[in-house]
Amino acid sequence: MAFEIYKPRGERVPKLPLVTISKNSMVLNKHAREKLCAEKVELAYDSETNTIRVKATEDGQNIKKTKVFSRGFFNHFGIAAKGKYQAEYNEKERALYVNLDKMQKGPQ
Repeated sequence: MAFEIYKPRGERVPKLPLVTISKNSMVLNKHAREKLCAEKVELAYDSETNTIRVKATEDGQNIKKTKVFSRGFFNHFGIAAKGKYQAEYNEKERALYVNLDKMQKGPQ
């Protein structure tokens, strides 16, 4: 038999900003909210790359606790995606980019 040793304190994996999309809303995890550091966001969609941009702004949609209500946004652009997506953060633009073609796999 080949035993593998369990080491409870291995290398720490950096925490990633994740966005969970449902029928009516987007939920930003703690790390996504920390990156944006805003109470309001602007939502935009690029149909060519199938990417949603969530940008920090002074006036826009409110982040209520962890959630951005987005049903009208999804309906307007015909977005039917659901699931958990890793977001890329652009510090210069203070924006998260969520590629809908790259769904998160596995637990996180």
